[in-house]
Amino acid sequence: MRVIWRRLQELGYQLFGATRALEGLDLARQHLPSIILTDLYLPDMSGLELASSLRADARFARIPIVAIIGEDDDNARDLSVAAGINGFLAKPINVQALAIQMEFFLSGGTDMIADEGRIDQARAKLLSETVARLEARIRELETKNAELQRLDEMKDSFIQLTAHELRTPLTLVQGYGRLLEDHPPLRRMMEQDPEVTILIQGLSDSITRMQGIIEDILIVSRIMTNKIDLNLTPLNLGTLARRAVNSFANALMERRIRLVFDESQFPSSMRADADLLYMTLVNLLSNAIKYTPDGGQIILSAQYNNHLVRLSVKDSGIGIDPAHHEAIFERLKLPQSIETHGTSKTAFGGGGLGLGLAICKGVVEAHGGRIWVESAGYDPERLPGSEFIVVLPLSVAKGEVGEPSTATTRNLGKIRPLNARQR
Repeated sequence: MRVIWRRLQELGYQLFGATRALEGLDLARQHLPSIILTDLYLPDMSGLELASSLRADARFARIPIVAIIGEDDDNARDLSVAAGINGFLAKPINVQALAIQMEFFLSGGTDMIADEGRIDQARAKLLSETVARLEARIRELETKNAELQRLDEMKDSFIQLTAHELRTPLTLVQGYGRLLEDHPPLRRMMEQDPEVTILIQGLSDSITRMQGIIEDILIVSRIMTNKIDLNLTPLNLGTLARRAVNSFANALMERRIRLVFDESQFPSSMRADADLLYMTLVNLLSNAIKYTPDGGQIILSAQYNNHLVRLSVKDSGIGIDPAHHEAIFERLKLPQSIETHGTSKTAFGGGGLGLGLAICKGVVEAHGGRIWVESAGYDPERLPGSEFIVVLPLSVAKGEVGEPSTATTRNLGKIRPLNARQR
């Protein structure tokens, strides 16, 4: 093929090359070439299958397809004609005659076989071979799929086991850390030396951070295996939201980000899993803080009716490309490469494990709700911002857990802002 490629370049042809049949199909459909050359033996499909796929498309009904074959391979010629190939270049390639051959095929010339009986036999053989290859590929895919499922289950089990194993020693470290903080000689040292206080506080913060990471991993592993169990209790969503907001007080002050929040907008009576909803709110607020530049604004608001509550976290940040609106809810989906990954959950452009939005989606759907994002696009200069919206039923029955509710979508349009008197 390299010899043909170089010669055709010398002759002034514009060429598009592919090393795989599927890649060639994509190129042909994109550029609609005047002639198609193919080897019969390709890594992913045969040249016969490639020709059959092209001939099934009306756009390629009249485009010459030329196969490169052995000089005395009559069987390959018969099968090629049966597949829709109408020309041949025999190996070894006669480079000097290539220009004449190309003009012949481009002007409508064909290397047809006159014996229709041979062609009919070739068609039957081609069909039989294609079916056999298809069956073999299906069986191969089934085997690989079963192996992938097994590996996926092993991975999920390993993640859960590892997280549980890490939790035990970390609990002991946290306990010893608290004993150190309460130890009289150490307390006196902390009072006398501010640097000791900073060291102890750093140790405590790191332990808390590690516990949060482990909890995130456990939650995601439960979401991945559809084993998320809700502890449904009555709760005040406004109080829960206030707690989530207060957890970012220092970060908001350091970053000079204004967070607009009115607790009275939130329903005071709701039945859900308080811990998981709190985690959801924290993750959404953390996400908004990370992608809002210093001095920006975040609005946490709510609307509700007798059936549903609609939560909104709206920021004045860099925005999200519409092409990524669904992908960002996948687990381990990071907006930047690992090489530039940061660990802070509140610094501008900070990182994390890429689990936050996946956790939000899993928790919301486990409650029978929906979550999505709205953003005009990604623009670090104009800062179009993003709005994450969560719609949840005010009361989740035990039997409804784990299935997104159709009522959530049906009643979404009925939600209207309510004033204090209406409540």
